[in-house]
Amino acid sequence: MMATTHVLAAVALATLSAVVAPEFAPVAVAAAGVGGLFPDLDIYADHRRTLHFPVYYPAAATLAAGVAAAVPTTATVAVAWFLAGAALHSASDALGGGLELRPWEATSDRAVYSHYHGRWLAPKRWVRYDGAPEDLLVAGALAAPPLFAFDGAVAGAVAALVAVSAGYTLLRKPLATLWAWLAALLVPRLPPDIRARVPERFVDG
Repeated sequence: MMATTHVLAAVALATLSAVVAPEFAPVAVAAAGVGGLFPDLDIYADHRRTLHFPVYYPAAATLAAGVAAAVPTTATVAVAWFLAGAALHSASDALGGGLELRPWEATSDRAVYSHYHGRWLAPKRWVRYDGAPEDLLVAGALAAPPLFAFDGAVAGAVAALVAVSAGYTLLRKPLATLWAWLAALLVPRLPPDIRARVPERFVDG
């Protein structure tokens, strides 16, 4: 799924805080959104393995939620929601497509790495690939709760995420073609030590 979909999923979940503990709603939404994005910071460093923990994040989030419930402060709530966002992202990657340049071709059996199991989890492809039309549909649906519950900066950020999602969906396949062309043109000209750092899926895609 798109990074924006992951962020919107985390923000939608954190919208519950507006009902349960409205005084912590802003920090909950912000922390969840950052947590929902965080795992994808490994996109050029063994993507969906380095910062993705589909088992350990949920365990840590559960522990952090217990601490936040017992000692509700800005810090404990922020940590709990950050971990919840990261957990939701990591776990839901298994529902999407594989780890490949053109995931709509369904040639990869790697969705997300489970450090607990010591292996890659296979893609279920309920959302066929990041930027698929159904991915945009999911993003739009997830945007509804925070748009209903909040106004101002939160609503504006959510609307912007939906707009970015729509643009990415429109350009997803052309971008893959462009990257494959650029990689074929530029990667062979890179110094060997830099070329070795380019993810295999980009070069071979």
